[in-house]
Amino acid sequence: MSQFEMISYVDQQGHLLNEEHESKLTESFLKRVYMQMALARSFDRKAINLQRQGRLGTYAPFEGQEAAQIGSALALEDEDWLFPTYRDHAAMMTFGHSLTTIFLYWNGRVEGCIPSSGKKIFPPAVPIATQLPHAAGAAMAEKYRGTKNAAIVYFGDGATSEGDFHEGLNFASVFKAPVIFFNQNNQFAISVPIEKQMNSKTIAQKSVAYDIPGIRLNGNDVLAVYFETKKALDRARNGEGPTLIEAVTWRYGAHTTADDPTKYRDQAISDVKRKTDDPLLRFERLMKNRGIWDTQWVELMTEKINEEVEKAVREMEDFSEADVNDLFDHVFAEAPWPIQVQKEQYVEFLRGVNG
Repeated sequence: MSQFEMISYVDQQGHLLNEEHESKLTESFLKRVYMQMALARSFDRKAINLQRQGRLGTYAPFEGQEAAQIGSALALEDEDWLFPTYRDHAAMMTFGHSLTTIFLYWNGRVEGCIPSSGKKIFPPAVPIATQLPHAAGAAMAEKYRGTKNAAIVYFGDGATSEGDFHEGLNFASVFKAPVIFFNQNNQFAISVPIEKQMNSKTIAQKSVAYDIPGIRLNGNDVLAVYFETKKALDRARNGEGPTLIEAVTWRYGAHTTADDPTKYRDQAISDVKRKTDDPLLRFERLMKNRGIWDTQWVELMTEKINEEVEKAVREMEDFSEADVNDLFDHVFAEAPWPIQVQKEQYVEFLRGVNG
């Protein structure tokens, strides 16, 4: 599948391979990108620590996938739509979700599903691939309204084995919906390696069946992700329909904090990738090669990021007490009798527990 060769803009040593967008690589832009990736990594590590301390529920780490999520989210316009999975909090924070809100989500709070004012960010999809038809529908709604707004929907390699993947792509293809199907191919669907999921050599080639563009990117190269996603979004806004993007990446750690990756893969691979193909390291080398790596700036940035993350933790833990009614009142528009009975029984149980 030569037409789906992997696209890179920056090599592992930080050398620019594609000078098409050279004029846009300003110091302020590059520092913004690096800071966003550093913030995401700091958040991710803090969330894992909080879960281990019993201060968060089961959590889905994304370390290693920062470039894929942040590069694509930075390409969006303010009025666009974002449909995340349970692993796409780096994309969500890049697009405007507050850190406090994301922490609340992982603490089991319904408030964690509510985006910042004016932002069109759907709650993270836990069922696999269900968000793809939703994104196609939202994009079609924007098209009918006559706007230039687009949607991006994130999903993993395992989602391409679900019927919703094919339904979403088919619908979007037929109606030329302005939606980007952004696949993060981290090469494992929980414990199942990609070679046991499909015979296709790439995920990008699945675009051929729907006669839409398919692009295969180095998902650890944030510039490749950013500029290629932006091109796809421009096509979508111009009425040229959807694009399937495959960003090949890697998650260093577990599928979730309830998972042990050593049971199904050699974690030494992650150790090697941290030294050779880490998205932050690749970008750091690029900045050094361009003479804009400033140690003092990095120290100040790191201090600011730590303060921002700790502030979000405090706000999450100081948040008002959860309302037990939230467990029952948002399941149906009008609660059927089994839900009403469950609610009454649980409220009665809590009364007994609390004396």
